Amino acid sequence: MNIFSYIVLGLSLSVPVGPITIEMVKRGIKKGFLHSWFVGLGGMSADVVLMFLIYFGVSTYLTTPVAKLMMWIFGCIILVYLGYESIRDAFREITISEEKKKGNLLQSFLSGFLIAISNPLNIIFWIGIYGSVLTTILNTVNSGKALLYSSAIFIGIAAWDITVASSVHFGRKFVHQRFLKWLSVIAGIALIGFGIHFGYQAVKSLYLVGIGHE
Repeated sequence: MNIFSYIVLGLSLSVPVGPITIEMVKRGIKKGFLHSWFVGLGGMSADVVLMFLIYFGVSTYLTTPVAKLMMWIFGCIILVYLGYESIRDAFREITISEEKKKGNLLQSFLSGFLIAISNPLNIIFWIGIYGSVLTTILNTVNSGKALLYSSAIFIGIAAWDITVASSVHFGRKFVHQRFLKWLSVIAGIALIGFGIHFGYQAVKSLYLVGIGHE
């Protein structure tokens, strides 16, 4: 595989709609391009952290039953809270123009980072995908070039984030107050849904950890 192949891989991995995309759309419509993009940057920063952890062999510790349990619980709490916050904000009288003037970019960044770093599916996904990609590259080049080549995945991810943020930013001009409220509610329900799923997985993991100690 050449560098372009890894860019395409990163783009392909970003297209499926998940908690990050939902948060990008929600913040982008309310607050504009930069807030949407910073959510994506936060998520991508978390992916970079995961990539380095896998590169340096820490993934072994992330796949233990106790580690998985903690990740499911943390992911559940983060997503349910963000979902609640989204639904709560839907019932506040906030116009798009007012939202554009205020807001903390750091908050948007941290939102994306926490969603990505606390998502066990994202962690397991990176261990599986990046782990296999890294193994393939190391068969043909040295470790330094392997890290450089595989980092091209983030060019594809960044390209998708910019596309989403730009689309939402220009589309927000046609959004009215009622649509904005429903979007916040739907986004909140979706995030809570992901959180509940993580909570269910946490209960299953707790049960398996309990069996392992018997």
